Amino acid sequence: MGERRQGWRRDDRQDYGSDAWEREAEQPKINDYALIGDCHGAALVSSMGSIDWSTLLRFHDDPDFFRLLDSRGGFWDIVVEDVQRVSRGYIANTNILETCFETGSGTLVVTDFMPVGRTRTASTHDYVSLNAPGWLVRRFSCTAGSVDFTTRFRPNGANFSIEPLKLKREDGCICAPGGLSLYCRGEVTLGEQGALIRYSLREGDLESCVLTRIAPLSDPIERCEYLYRVTRAFWTEWSEYRRYRGPHDEAVNRSALTLKLLTYAPTGAMVAAPTTSLPESIGGERNWDYRFSWVRDSTFALFALSVLGYSGEGHRFSNFLRRRCLREGSTLRIMYSVDGEPFLPERAIDHLEGYRGSSPVRVGNEASEQRQLDVFGEVLDWAELRVALGSKLSKDEKALLVGIAGHVCRTWHLPDQGLWEIRADPRNFVHGKAMAWVALDRAARLLGDREPWRKTRAQILETITQEGCRGDPPYLTQAFGSSRTDAALLQIPLLGLPLPKALVSETVHRIEAELQAGDFLYRYTTEDGLSGGEGAFLSTSFWLVEALLLIGREDDAEALFERLLGHANDVGLFAEEIDPVNGNFLGNFPQAFTHLALISSASLLQLYRTKGRRALEGTNADRAKRLAGATEGTRALLHALLRNRSVRLRSSRKSVLALT
Repeated sequence: MGERRQGWRRDDRQDYGSDAWEREAEQPKINDYALIGDCHGAALVSSMGSIDWSTLLRFHDDPDFFRLLDSRGGFWDIVVEDVQRVSRGYIANTNILETCFETGSGTLVVTDFMPVGRTRTASTHDYVSLNAPGWLVRRFSCTAGSVDFTTRFRPNGANFSIEPLKLKREDGCICAPGGLSLYCRGEVTLGEQGALIRYSLREGDLESCVLTRIAPLSDPIERCEYLYRVTRAFWTEWSEYRRYRGPHDEAVNRSALTLKLLTYAPTGAMVAAPTTSLPESIGGERNWDYRFSWVRDSTFALFALSVLGYSGEGHRFSNFLRRRCLREGSTLRIMYSVDGEPFLPERAIDHLEGYRGSSPVRVGNEASEQRQLDVFGEVLDWAELRVALGSKLSKDEKALLVGIAGHVCRTWHLPDQGLWEIRADPRNFVHGKAMAWVALDRAARLLGDREPWRKTRAQILETITQEGCRGDPPYLTQAFGSSRTDAALLQIPLLGLPLPKALVSETVHRIEAELQAGDFLYRYTTEDGLSGGEGAFLSTSFWLVEALLLIGREDDAEALFERLLGHANDVGLFAEEIDPVNGNFLGNFPQAFTHLALISSASLLQLYRTKGRRALEGTNADRAKRLAGATEGTRALLHALLRNRSVRLRSSRKSVLALT
């Protein structure tokens, strides 16, 4: 264990009880989990080494384990005898997780990862083209003394079935209906509840298990060490390519690695989170499926990834939107599946308890059918950002953008469900109107201004200042006719609208006064058609950092950013929301939107430090050009450093062929 780890944590001793299948009294906190994945599927591992959620092949498949959502659900955990202390962390600059169990007799290190590497045809510096066998690997290493432990393996059936599957032993593996297979050694006992695999290891012993849904050509256990080296080298090299080297580099790096994990390699789509139905309030109904790709995330993702130097990932996400999603013109959807499917019907899984009793558990997302005006501005803003970073718009793309701008001219005045996807009557949200202005402004920048666009822009701006303002001094409100505000308005300083600085500053001040709870912000306090409340929203808390920076409160922005970083869990991950009272995470986990906001805030703080306040002005495209303006010499140096990595990393580029 002699290497630096990220996010080590210590837990109290846990008593598993005498019954090998005794149900734990309470599901772990959301904070308690770490993420592993291979850019196709993902798994969540608790601090005690239990895999309570897993989808091996695609993020939105039915899970292999879902104890995360029901204490009766499947899992793959580890019961270690005489545990004294547990600690865990990611191996530095990777998405490989290690959990260390210190017992009265020795030390066990559990290494969890999903193998991944570059394909045979990938160029030397292409970290986008991925290949993965769809395996989940667990390595058990005794590093001191001797350790006795048992792994409990209880997979789920299709359609979130809580009935234990009938397992059988066959050709050196434990087989479950539906193609799931666990290759393992050790003393195996099959029963009605699942399989128990017992091990007794002495110092220096190493055992591995491999979970797969695709039958391998040979025993996968024989390849585990090899694939571990490949996977570790892949993540290390990818991380080293990061351009950002400013303050809080470790937090930025962990966010980048997390976003990479949330990217679906076959299409380039990025899911909002790898989970469904983790609640926004414990016991409440605000439980949504986030295993899809939101068009809204496009600008945020392209900005964050590109300024870090990962332009390939940014362009892949752009290509996903361009080829799979932006094909319906004015019927543009707000979200799509990772394959580009626009229809995501929502249904409740009524037989599940939900996380700590929070029901219903939902699959699919009805919000995909909503009308949200802001999405058109996000598409045009994304397009301008693409061009600023070197892309060229095709004739068809230009025609599509012209069509979107025309649609905005005809419909900007209509109410909608807004950025937060409220499930109540539509409203005239001020943020949505501002994004309609953005759509026409970016269309003019990209395609040349036109009279209808110019006229409508002026009309939108006038309407915002007349109907979307209240108070003395005036501030922007959540919606026309309302006196309340909304954290979405923190994006206003970043959009380039020609609004009075005093109006923007007062809006930020009112948002702090109305929505702030300690270091965090609630999204809004108005009715939204749902019962119960929700936690504070973490991405808007980072948006406040940026808004403070843009209105000249640099010291406040720096201090808030520092404090927010301290609320990550022990391995550097953030959920969608947080309880301001006890610091417990709420909502789906980990959340791409939060990690995108973290990277954006860190980048803008660094831009301010290096180039001053004026460098923050303008649009996302303007700021991205300033941030991504590395010289060719710097780029050449980065490539040279990669070419001259250690023998271990150079050899990994050859060994990755084994994954093809």
